[in-house]
Amino acid sequence: MSATNPWPMATPLQGPRLQLEPLRITHAQEAAEILNDVRLHKWIGGTPPTREELEQRYQRQTVGHSPDGRHGWLNWMLRKRADGRLVGTVQATLYQSRPDRVEAELAWVIGHDFQGDGYGKEGASTMALWLRTQGVSGFVAHVHPEHRASAGIARALGMEPTGEVHDSEELWADFGPRPSL
Repeated sequence: MSATNPWPMATPLQGPRLQLEPLRITHAQEAAEILNDVRLHKWIGGTPPTREELEQRYQRQTVGHSPDGRHGWLNWMLRKRADGRLVGTVQATLYQSRPDRVEAELAWVIGHDFQGDGYGKEGASTMALWLRTQGVSGFVAHVHPEHRASAGIARALGMEPTGEVHDSEELWADFGPRPSL
């Protein structure tokens, strides 16, 4: 952290099977290939982004914070250590819920061909463990009520559904125990 950016910056992280690479604009081509699957968008909404759209998005996100500085933006690409293939992404949006408390809204996307192998849980858990070392006190996530895999990841991170619904997704929250791999 620095005086101009009070938020931690994404650093390379290692899970048992995954490398978490801090987001770079050059990831756009690989990410476009993974995100160019309409089956993903059933749960995450929208339509598959183009490489150019991702480059523009990543240009904004790699700054590490919102334009007004009120939110920290941490994004990682998930890469299999065994063969180097990109399998998905994890991200955290940090915010100060009280003067002495930083919390994070978490999100994850795993390419359709890589789902069901635990990469989402591993990537999100690795990120969450690191965030705890950076002083993050609690987590929230928005999960579609019918997306059992994402609910499983949220549950593995210690989150529980709150019953609060925003844009067809239920808010899950954890303000207690630390996740483990």
